[in-house]
Amino acid sequence: MSTTWRRRAMRSPRTTEVMKLVLLFAVAVAGALLSDWTMLGPRALWPAVALSALGCAALVLRHRHPVPVLVATALCAVVEGAMGYLMTPVLFSPLLAAQYSLSLRINRVAAWCGALVTAAVTVVPGIWRSELHSDWIIGIANPAAWVLLSTALGSYVRVRRDYAAARAEHTAREREEEARHRVVQERMRIARELHDVVAHHLALANAQAGTAAHLARADPEQAYDMLGRLSETTAAALRELKATVGLLRQDTDTHDGLAPAPGLEQLPDLVAACEAAGLDVTVTVEGQPGPLPPGLDLTAYRIVQEALTNVTKHAATRTARVRLARTPHALTLTVTNDADTTRPADRPGPGHGFGLLGMRERALATGGTFRAGSRPEGGFEVSCTLPLDSHEESTAP
Repeated sequence: MSTTWRRRAMRSPRTTEVMKLVLLFAVAVAGALLSDWTMLGPRALWPAVALSALGCAALVLRHRHPVPVLVATALCAVVEGAMGYLMTPVLFSPLLAAQYSLSLRINRVAAWCGALVTAAVTVVPGIWRSELHSDWIIGIANPAAWVLLSTALGSYVRVRRDYAAARAEHTAREREEEARHRVVQERMRIARELHDVVAHHLALANAQAGTAAHLARADPEQAYDMLGRLSETTAAALRELKATVGLLRQDTDTHDGLAPAPGLEQLPDLVAACEAAGLDVTVTVEGQPGPLPPGLDLTAYRIVQEALTNVTKHAATRTARVRLARTPHALTLTVTNDADTTRPADRPGPGHGFGLLGMRERALATGGTFRAGSRPEGGFEVSCTLPLDSHEESTAP
């Protein structure tokens, strides 16, 4: 059936049903005429027409009452055979339609049991008619074979429909699972962004506030300068927090007013903010400089930011070294701090450690490697290698 006729059938189901039944009635009447022309002996045509009309009318209820409809059409076919009509599939086409419909709506075992009973009933007229004994294929095997073939076709169509429904359900479950997975990944991404923004700026703000309180009496001028930088740190935290939370409203809000994602170009500002909090940072760059893919640039910046934040919060020293080594195929980031024997380092308490976890997730998400741990000579080191896309490298100016 073409797409146009299928659409018309869906728009007018009742009209389509009537057309099917009229066509089936015409086929059954044609079978009666064919039998009348080929069989010897006079016989009335109107009983076959009436029985064909009765069988087609019963098919209206085949969707709700398939078994009674099958019984009714089988009786019509048997009566036609007993009246001397040749039992051809054209003559008892209403019976074949009822058998096919039954196979679609009941279980397979019951459908085949009904088919065997119906096939046995259809061969009765051929057994009682002596003129068909010599040609048993036409009078006995032919009706039974067509009934069983109709059942096989209905069973096949039902299996195909069940398979299609199962595939559709499986596909729907896969889509739901993929949607849940994407939601979880997006929540993790936003959680990492919020952690990096809040933890970094709050750590700097805490260090600046502590330094200002320490210098309040000894050096008020420097304390006031430190408080001024504290306001800049909190303002920067609010801007980045607003930009990060703004990602949650991309479907409804515009991007106006949202700052672009930070990258290694903002590394001097990050170093300046850390120095304002009392951390002396030394940056070493090796290799050919050049632009990075946006996602990789953000990942590198966040890893350096979180590593310096951890130094500010937990390290016993106030110095840190950042090394950026770039090759044609990878970018290596190393952040180290030396040990300071004059004062103990702060150890993360229970519930901490999300900074290292976030850095590891960011590095692994890009296909890179991550390592963090204590150095043999003292202090702590964070090192990761991020692979560079060859296409991005070749197109970089």
